[in-house]
Amino acid sequence: MASPTDRKYSTDHEWVLVDGDVATIGITKYAADQLGSIVFVELPEEGESFGSEDAYGEVESVKSVSELLLPVGGEVVAINQALEDAPETVNDDPYGEGWLVRVRLDNKGDLDELIDGAAYDASLA
Repeated sequence: MASPTDRKYSTDHEWVLVDGDVATIGITKYAADQLGSIVFVELPEEGESFGSEDAYGEVESVKSVSELLLPVGGEVVAINQALEDAPETVNDDPYGEGWLVRVRLDNKGDLDELIDGAAYDASLA
């Protein structure tokens, strides 16, 4: 399955979809599949700020607990509250309803460090 081409990707298997100065962030289908059934997602509070590559939460699956690394720096302006009751949404729809956080970008230059969908898919091969 090809990764959506409307967003950027980190080599840590997270995606970034930018709308103005706000980035929606989630994990890729590949990451969700590798984790297995996700049973809990720990996300930060709105208003918290993080730098690029900072840990901002965790995803717990039946297999393991994985740290979430923010691919771009900024202030958290929204978290996906629905994941509290339905963490499996990350597995079911990682590029849609399974998004994790929305961040107001500190530096759009952080996006230059990310890769496009084709390059991300090639990195998995």
